[in-house]
Amino acid sequence: MQILNTKKLLAFGLAANLIALSGLSMASDDKPWHSIGRKATTDEVKAWDIDVRGDFKGIPKGQGTVSQGEHVWEGKCASCHGSFGELNEVFPPLVGGTTEEDIKNGIVAANAKGGVAQKTTLMKLARLSTMWDYINRAMPWTAPKSLTPDEVYAVTAYILNLGGIIPSDFTLSDKNIAKVQERLPNRNGLIKFDGLWDTKGKPDVKNVACMSNCPVDEKLTSFLPDFARNAHGNLAEQNRSIGGVRGADTTKPAPPALEGNQPAKKASAPALKESVKPVAAAETATTVTDVKPLLAKNTCTACHGVKNKIVGPGFNEIAAKYKGKADLEAYLVNKIKTGSSGVWGAIPMPPQTQLKDADAKAIALWLSLGAK
Repeated sequence: MQILNTKKLLAFGLAANLIALSGLSMASDDKPWHSIGRKATTDEVKAWDIDVRGDFKGIPKGQGTVSQGEHVWEGKCASCHGSFGELNEVFPPLVGGTTEEDIKNGIVAANAKGGVAQKTTLMKLARLSTMWDYINRAMPWTAPKSLTPDEVYAVTAYILNLGGIIPSDFTLSDKNIAKVQERLPNRNGLIKFDGLWDTKGKPDVKNVACMSNCPVDEKLTSFLPDFARNAHGNLAEQNRSIGGVRGADTTKPAPPALEGNQPAKKASAPALKESVKPVAAAETATTVTDVKPLLAKNTCTACHGVKNKIVGPGFNEIAAKYKGKADLEAYLVNKIKTGSSGVWGAIPMPPQTQLKDADAKAIALWLSLGAK
């Protein structure tokens, strides 16, 4: 009897172990990712959690007046957007095309009727959070994410004042921005596509395209002709200092594969890495190298082409204007670091304080030698 009970206990224990092992195996097979990585810390999540929703959830505390916004605007925004948000040489105008009636109704009449040469930001903006969030993430052009929350509130207030949405003595803050939203000229201008958003209704797509083993039938239908290829400067140089690199080297002829509307071959790795040679800080006139990567890194090419004007003059124009000037390198370094206005027109050049002295000297040396 005792032997039987012992055997039963052993059998029961073995069965229990098998069941436990089986459960562990199944859990491991079902969720193998449980053993990969680690949980993000609160600080890590906070660093990425910077977006602002349409209901203003996520917007940080702060405030800014219209007058404060004008001060920030003139120092960091006007060189690209104009003093009154009207500049159209580089970017579409921000202000204009809206009326008091639009503010009352929440629909910009000109969007449907026409009569405005180009739609401005305030004509299209339906959510004030979109403007605040974009300024906070991406502006100013040469130093995105450098504005404090108070400066973002102030700049937003200045733009809204230019559009007649808030008075000149207004202070915009996280506490009243939702009320200001109710005065946007195009706040009721959003269109809802039920098929896209309502998953209970019709599907958002009716796909009939090939999904597997699809035949390759690709060709270019259009591309820039030779005479226009470099009309606005080398696209490869007109990249911001952050983000993905875009733009073909338009100083070179189009690849032969583009002729006859044939698909272009992918550039090889060496070709893609061309023109990213680092610039040595202490170079002399006899050993100067290509500073174009330095110009691109500091967004100089957003406003200056090598051989043509974009917002400011082309680098070759600068080199020609000051050719033979005494102490030219020191003069150019000062202009680069402190900025200037009135020399090449009404649009000022903001000071490039982020440039290291050695980099500014390298650019000045390149300009003094003819910008070649």
